[in-house]
Amino acid sequence: MSQLPLRIFFPGKLVTGNGTFEQLIDDVVALQPTKVFIATITPLQQIIDAFTAKLTAQNINVVTDRSIVAEPSFSDFETLMKKVTPFNPDVVIGIGGGSVLDIAKLVAAQLENEQQLGEYVGIGLLKGRKKKLICVPATSGTGSEVSPNAILVDDADNQKKGIISPYLVPDIVYVDPLLTVSVPPAITAATGMDALTHCLEAYTNKFALPFIDLFAYEGMRLIAAHIETAVKDGSNIEAREKVAMGSLYGGFCLGPVNTAGVHALSYPLGSMYHLAHGLSNAVLLPYVMEYNIVAAVDRYADVAVALGCTRETDAWTTAKAGVEKIKELNKACSIPTTLREVGVKEEAISQMASEAMKIQRLLKNNPREITEQDAVAIFKSAF
Repeated sequence: MSQLPLRIFFPGKLVTGNGTFEQLIDDVVALQPTKVFIATITPLQQIIDAFTAKLTAQNINVVTDRSIVAEPSFSDFETLMKKVTPFNPDVVIGIGGGSVLDIAKLVAAQLENEQQLGEYVGIGLLKGRKKKLICVPATSGTGSEVSPNAILVDDADNQKKGIISPYLVPDIVYVDPLLTVSVPPAITAATGMDALTHCLEAYTNKFALPFIDLFAYEGMRLIAAHIETAVKDGSNIEAREKVAMGSLYGGFCLGPVNTAGVHALSYPLGSMYHLAHGLSNAVLLPYVMEYNIVAAVDRYADVAVALGCTRETDAWTTAKAGVEKIKELNKACSIPTTLREVGVKEEAISQMASEAMKIQRLLKNNPREITEQDAVAIFKSAF
């Protein structure tokens, strides 16, 4: 494995724990804003209304938006900026799933910014952020609340594009697992397996780092041990808390190390079939793991142990048990096990492989090279 310099940008303040969302009002008031913009989701409306009432009682003007209901596009962002720019808030707050947090991060970056979105799509191109940014996840999946990443779909070519910058790391982050209790089982499953994939792909990454390994390993361990309970009994607070922490740890992995082959191959499933990001990753994960083992057998043996498997004397046997464990977790969480089950057509595989090759920023991280022919083979094995 290659060793890159460690560069990690932590949020200015991180608060975790059940019920901690109630304390956020104090942090917002301490910033002394006159105007606050909140990007959120409709299922949280009762909580947001109570939060907004506290802000207005402090003579703070609040505008909320619930327009982001799926993975956001460039046009969604531009439409939202037309609403937010005239308001020009001092503080931007994202409260919701990964898509809502991503859009909040970009709104905060775009306000009073001479750069336009197209100028900072990519890695390290955003020159700054003038507005305070607060993120509060309401799902346990993307880790966007602590990552320097935001993803938008480009309307021109229907491709997901990454904006990656330390300026997208929030000033304040609150992770309150109680906000995830109402998330439905299917979303809990897909987002939870997405978070596990973040950790797993960081740990087995060509550019893995010892410091990040700590987060990646513990994230895998927490999610694997508790995801099934969180899916089947959403009111189980301990399971929600453990999965939320695993998701947070996965978010810390995304800046310094990032993801690899699973995420790259899942992109076409989103762009061509509009499958949810987490679901795409969950379906593909065991098949990419099988492909990769030969290039990083010891790492994948460690993964298996983190997932709860017994370490055998033979690393290969242990690593293979990890693949089977992922398949068992998917099945236990009612996640489809093949691409056929999620509506993918076999004749589309060659195009999917071609599209995946465009995601070199992630493919370069994979422990084993994935060519277009390899991608075809992986998709066929998953079909």
